[in-house]
Amino acid sequence: MQDKFSIGLTGGIGSGKSLVADLFAARGAAIIDTDQIAHSLTAAGGSAMPAIHAAFGDGFLTANGALDRAAMRERVFTDPAAKRQLEAILHPLIGKETAAAATVATGPYLIFVVPLLVESGRWRQLVDRILVVDCNEALQLERVMRRNQLAAKQVQTIMAAQATRSDRLAAADDVIVNEAETAALEDEVERLHQHYLALAAKK
Repeated sequence: MQDKFSIGLTGGIGSGKSLVADLFAARGAAIIDTDQIAHSLTAAGGSAMPAIHAAFGDGFLTANGALDRAAMRERVFTDPAAKRQLEAILHPLIGKETAAAATVATGPYLIFVVPLLVESGRWRQLVDRILVVDCNEALQLERVMRRNQLAAKQVQTIMAAQATRSDRLAAADDVIVNEAETAALEDEVERLHQHYLALAAKK
């Protein structure tokens, strides 16, 4: 995707990917968040919305023309064909925007934040290393229920649709365990930041 040293950052829902990405950003890493790109594409006026509207109809749009995320989440988790249809619209656009962001990114190295990195199967060839943010599944469940105001069953459905914890860990070159206080997380990020700086200098 680009010549700069790059890391693919992933983890299950509620693992703390965004927090870890923010800590790397504070140290100067260039962060490209594919989830943020997807949100901009599906906001009111976003470039994915005409195709989503044509494919799914008015029932999946909010009053201002953005994607109704709750309605779409319910649809794709119960209808695999709808999930594939949505992905066929979004994935090429996300890929295009991600590549464009990478070409103008500055910083000693790039971090691509990709929630479904392991599931996609293609990121292994696009980045130099894969970093997994890990935590136990009970903590994942608790965090997402609190953050998103979702019932346990809804969160468990989302978790079941993602790669397993063991699959993510098997794909990882580096792992940050996010189960303790922020100070421990800061130490881990700083250690890996120095490691990535050294690797980037050799590329």
